[in-house]
Amino acid sequence: MFTQWVLIPFLIFCARVLDVSVGTLRIILIAKGYRLLAPLLGAVEVLVWLLAVGKILGSGSLANVACYVGYCGGFALGNYVGMIIEGKIALGTVLLRVISRKDTSLLAVRLREDGLGVTELAGAGATGPVNILFTLLPRRELPKVATVVRQYEPRAFYSVEDVRAVEKGVFPATAQRSFLAPPRKGK
Repeated sequence: MFTQWVLIPFLIFCARVLDVSVGTLRIILIAKGYRLLAPLLGAVEVLVWLLAVGKILGSGSLANVACYVGYCGGFALGNYVGMIIEGKIALGTVLLRVISRKDTSLLAVRLREDGLGVTELAGAGATGPVNILFTLLPRRELPKVATVVRQYEPRAFYSVEDVRAVEKGVFPATAQRSFLAPPRKGK
C-alpha cells in the first residue's frame, strides 16, 4: 500500500521534476545557440522521462490517481526549478543600454576600467538631450554592472536584452569561453 500510493508517486514526481528542469534548460540553451550542450541535455531529459513513464506503465499504476498527481506536480515544479537553475547559472551575453540626461563619461570610463567595451552616443529623448551607453557583458556579470550604473547614474534609465550572437568587439577578460558555449566570431 505504501509503495503503491506514496513511494511510486513520489519517485515519479522526482523524475518529472528532474526531466522537466533539464528540458527547460535545454530549450533555453537552444534559444541561446548552445549547439553541443542542448542535445546532451535532451538525451538526459528523454531518458528520465522514459523511466518515469515506464514506472507508471510497468507498475500497474495506470489506475492510481496518486501517480497522475505526482506526474503533473513534477511537471509543474520542474518548469519552475528549471527557470531557477537557468537564472543561477546566468548563461549568455546581454546588451546593457543606459540612457541618462546627465554626463555619462565617468560611468563609461569606469565600465571600461572593468574591461567592458562601451559605445557612447548622444541622443534626443522625450525631455531633451540624452547620453546613451551600450555595452555587452556576460549575463552573470549584470548584477555587478547594474550596481555600478546605479552608483554613477542613480536616475538613469537602463534596459537589458539577451544577445544570441556576437561578432568582434571588446569583451571582459572574465568572459571565459567553454567548448560547450555558442561560437563567438572574431575578437
